[in-house]
Amino acid sequence: MNDAMADNTPSPLLSIRGVTLKRGTNTILREASLEVFPGELVYLIGRVGAGKSTLIKSVYADIPVSEGELTFMDYDVRRIKRRDIPFLRRKIGIIFQDFQLLTDRSVEDNLEFVLHATGWKDKREIAARIDEVLRQVGLETKSYKMPHELSGGEQQRTVIARALLNKPNLILADEPTGNLDPETGDQILSLLLDITKHGTAVLMSTHNYTLVRKYPARIAKVEEDGRIYEVQVRPSARPEPRPEPETKPATEPATEPEA
Repeated sequence: MNDAMADNTPSPLLSIRGVTLKRGTNTILREASLEVFPGELVYLIGRVGAGKSTLIKSVYADIPVSEGELTFMDYDVRRIKRRDIPFLRRKIGIIFQDFQLLTDRSVEDNLEFVLHATGWKDKREIAARIDEVLRQVGLETKSYKMPHELSGGEQQRTVIARALLNKPNLILADEPTGNLDPETGDQILSLLLDITKHGTAVLMSTHNYTLVRKYPARIAKVEEDGRIYEVQVRPSARPEPRPEPETKPATEPATEPEA
């Protein structure tokens, strides 16, 4: 009976257990723990400077893990060898708040650059994949445009398309709606939720509690003590100043918030 139940327990895609992260001599996160499962959206909230971006960077091995265990799929990120980091990053899509598009290249050329950089060679396969992701984000008619010719929402859709190119298992989204108007932010979050329906997990840092209430999902909060706690926020049509947390460990899926 217990074995059968164990077999049905999903394995986390991303497991962070007792992790300490530092910038120089400053400890940013201390004994932080979080699990993210396939096909789910997890919000990462907390005050400015709490360590949300630092945590996200540690997942793709841009910041080393000082203590604890951080695993993604079969990768032991704390002990990963430098030569294996590019292979890790091919399984992760990254969405930046400030887009980080190549400003001297068209939408299509931005995406082609990434595919070449990650080992794609066949021109037909490259063209087909670019067409596929642009259709997925609703930009199939914008491939020829330069970044400065796009709206903020269109630039962010381009960044999402770029993140999807190598069919990642996890998308890390660092404040993806931070520079967008509310309506466009809604559209971007709806797009990210659609992506989770195909089995890709999304870990998204945000300060936009209006969106958090409108699109309920698991919420992990980085507290001032450097630890991560899971919280629940009641869905609401109106924005409120701050969510009222019910703290508990952030290493298990939460139950749905009450209506």
